[in-house]
Amino acid sequence: MLSVLIVSDEAKEIYMSFKSNSFDLHAEDSRLKGNSCKNDSADLDKYDIAFLDLDSEGWQKRLLELRQQMPVVTFSKPNLKMAIDSMKLGATEYLEKPLTSDAFNEIISRYKKKILDHRCGFDEILGTSPNMQEVFGLIKKAAAGESNVLITGESGTGKELVARAIHRWSPRNEKSFMTINCSTIPDTLLESELFGFEKGSFTGAIYTKKGILELTDGGTVFFDEIGDVSPLFQIKVLRVIQEGEIMRIGGTHHIKVDVRVIAATNKDLKMAISKGVFRDDLFYRLNVINIHVPSLREREDDIPLLVKHFIEKHAAKRKDLLIKGITNDAMNILMHYSYPGNVRELENIIERAISLANSPEILHSDLPSFMLEAVHLKRKMIPKLRDAISAIEKETIVSALHESNWNISHAALKLGIYRQQLQKKIKDLRITPLLH
Repeated sequence: MLSVLIVSDEAKEIYMSFKSNSFDLHAEDSRLKGNSCKNDSADLDKYDIAFLDLDSEGWQKRLLELRQQMPVVTFSKPNLKMAIDSMKLGATEYLEKPLTSDAFNEIISRYKKKILDHRCGFDEILGTSPNMQEVFGLIKKAAAGESNVLITGESGTGKELVARAIHRWSPRNEKSFMTINCSTIPDTLLESELFGFEKGSFTGAIYTKKGILELTDGGTVFFDEIGDVSPLFQIKVLRVIQEGEIMRIGGTHHIKVDVRVIAATNKDLKMAISKGVFRDDLFYRLNVINIHVPSLREREDDIPLLVKHFIEKHAAKRKDLLIKGITNDAMNILMHYSYPGNVRELENIIERAISLANSPEILHSDLPSFMLEAVHLKRKMIPKLRDAISAIEKETIVSALHESNWNISHAALKLGIYRQQLQKKIKDLRITPLLH
C-alpha cells in the first residue's frame, strides 16, 4: 500500500477529503511542524510520496528535506512564479488549488504503478540488468506468499532493501517490520531483545519487557547476518519458526506469535553446515525462497543508473552549489572499479565527491585517490586486445615451428596457412630460431 504524506496548514481538511482504502494517507500540519525538528530521515522513510502546500510558511526548507527521501508534488493557489520556483528546488509536479479528487487520485495511481513496476527497478531498489530483473521477479513472488525467505549476497549489496520490499508489498504491510542485526548484538542481549523478559528474572530486570518477536506479531522480522549467531541461539530461532511461540526470559508460559521470518547472510551457510557451526534444519526452514542479490561487479551495467540516483539523492546537501552530473572521465573510472563494498561503497564515493566538488559536474579528481590507483593498476594488468591476440598468435606459430624442427612448409601445413603467409608473420612478429 502506498504511504502518502500531506504537509499543509489545511492538512486535516485535505485528509478528510481524500482518505482512501487504496493508499495510506498521513497529515502533517505545517504550522506545528514547519521547522521539521521532529522529522528526521528515519521518520520519512515510511512515506512513498509527499504533497507539499506552497502557501505554508517555510515551504522551501521543507521541500529540500522531503525531496531527499521521496517524490514531492507541490500545490498552491494559482501562482506561476511559485510553481516554477518549486520545480527548480526539486518538486516533481505542481497542482493548483483547490485539489480535486480526480487530480489527486490520478497522481497517486501513477506513482503507485511507478513504484510497483518501475522500469529502472522495484520499490527502492534500482537496476535494469538481467540478474536484477530476476531478483525483482523473486521479490514479487515472495511478497505474494507467506513462506520464509533467505537473502544471500555480499555486504553492501542491498539485502535489507530486498527484505523491506518483500514486507512492503506483502499482506503484512500494515504491521511492523523489525530488523535484528545478529552480528552486532551479543547472544545474551540478543535473547532478551528477541524474547523479552519478566520483571525480576535477572539483576537489573526491574520491569517486564516485551521482546521484538512479540511486538512484531502479525508482521515481519528480519534477521540480518543470521550466519553469525551461535548454535544455541539457532535452536531458539528454530523453535519460534516451528512452533510459532516464544517464552520471555524468566517466564513460565509460552506466548503465541505470528511472524514471517526473512533472514540474510553474506556467509556460505552450506559450508557452515559442513563445518558444524550452522544447523541444517534451521537452514532448510529459512531457505524456502532463496534470493541471491548480485554484487556490483556482476551488474556493471547498473552503475550509471545508480550514480545518477545517488547524485540526485545527495546533491541537496550542498547548499552553495548545485551538482547536476558527472564527467565522462569520472564515469569511466567508476565503471572500471571493482567495488569490494558494492552499492553501499558506490553511494559513499558519490556523496564524498559531491562534498568535494568545485563545479556542477563531478570530476575524476573528486574521486578517492585509492580508487584512481586501483583502476590504473587494473588497466595496466589487462592488455589491449590487439596485443593479447598477437601474443597468442606468436606462441602458436613458435609451437608449430618447434614441432616441425623449423621446417616452414611443414609448420604452415600444421597451422593451415600458406608458406608465404607464415614467412610474413614470422617477420612481422619478429620470431627467430633462438625462440625454439
